[in-house]
Amino acid sequence: MNLENFPSSPRPDFRCGFVAIVGRPNVGKSTLMNHLIGQKISITSKKAQTTRHKITGVYTDDGAQFIFVDTPGFQTSHRNALNDRLNQNVTEAIGGVDAVAFVVEAMRFGEADRQVLRLLPKSRPVVLVVNKIDRAKSKAELDGFIETVRQEFDFAGVEAVSAKHGLRIGELLAQLRPFLPPGPPLYPEDAVTDRSGRFLAAEIVREKLFRHLGEELPYAVNVAVEQFEEEDGLYRIYIAVLVDKDGQKAIIIGKGGEKLKKISTEARLDMEKLFGTKVFLKVWVKVKSGWADDVRFLREFGM
Repeated sequence: MNLENFPSSPRPDFRCGFVAIVGRPNVGKSTLMNHLIGQKISITSKKAQTTRHKITGVYTDDGAQFIFVDTPGFQTSHRNALNDRLNQNVTEAIGGVDAVAFVVEAMRFGEADRQVLRLLPKSRPVVLVVNKIDRAKSKAELDGFIETVRQEFDFAGVEAVSAKHGLRIGELLAQLRPFLPPGPPLYPEDAVTDRSGRFLAAEIVREKLFRHLGEELPYAVNVAVEQFEEEDGLYRIYIAVLVDKDGQKAIIIGKGGEKLKKISTEARLDMEKLFGTKVFLKVWVKVKSGWADDVRFLREFGM
């Protein structure tokens, strides 16, 4: 952390606080996080349950520092040690924040959303964020949907956004700003995340797996960074993709190794853009049966 980048004397009315981004799986929480901070640090895909870790993103302007916590979507099916830990991550994230952004998908609100609502604290302000506003056929239809959802909880504010297109992100920040307590910044003004390069490299590979394999992707898949080092302006990164069964290994590698090669190439290019330097990346697939139900193993991976 470069302390030289801390503002030497922030304004006396400067605000700094934590905001949890919560919602059921696949409502666009990670995409929203990336637009809020202005850089991609949280992985996205159309497949539910992409986010498995609490990702902290930081956005600082002249008057405030927003520290966003992107949480896994609360999972009500596929009960195993992995999902139990993911759900615990959600409740832990909510417990220590100054405000909550509760994200729902426009024109779609059901029992899964209500289950997340029941977790939200009454003692902290909760802003309703209606994402994917292009799903509504008209403003009147969207307004009607918002009014219906507002009956479910005592929200401190409401904002309709399109995270995918970056629409009304500034308005959402304005909604959240008053809920940040007065105080100096906790991170340098150029910081965008508290996560390490090692962690972000693993997340980039996971995103490519989700994007290229789609419904073929085994649910019990994870990535492990086995080596991460920098020398002479070059990052050398070795990552193992962990699967549960031998048959899943072939799915990820693909015919003639083409799928894994494409995943590796795109991941390397994203890493070079993120780290601002050349990257040598080696990715392979390893079978580790039962990892998703191994609580000790999950702890080793920070879950």
